[in-house]
Amino acid sequence: MAQKLPEHFEAFKTEFSDVYEAYQKLGEACHEEGPLDEVTRRLVKLGMAVAMGSEGAVHAQVRRALEEGVSEDQLKHVAILAIPSIGFPRAMAALTWIKDLL
Repeated sequence: MAQKLPEHFEAFKTEFSDVYEAYQKLGEACHEEGPLDEVTRRLVKLGMAVAMGSEGAVHAQVRRALEEGVSEDQLKHVAILAIPSIGFPRAMAALTWIKDLL
């Protein structure tokens, strides 16, 4: 499921390619370090994006999670789990951002 990335992100990749590549390498190194399996890592990253309240980060993490085979129900569960910690309105906003890509 190939999703079109935001124009500002594509522009950043072009204009600051060295920074983008370094950022990607850091992300890959952090992702691979440690014992968590792929699905768990994707769900943790989505949970952090939800807690930050960042629509763009939620979209990015959902996109990557779907590529790795994470189920729609697992993705939606992350937003439901956030209700007691970040509040109902923010969790519902995150749920809508998750559903944007489903």
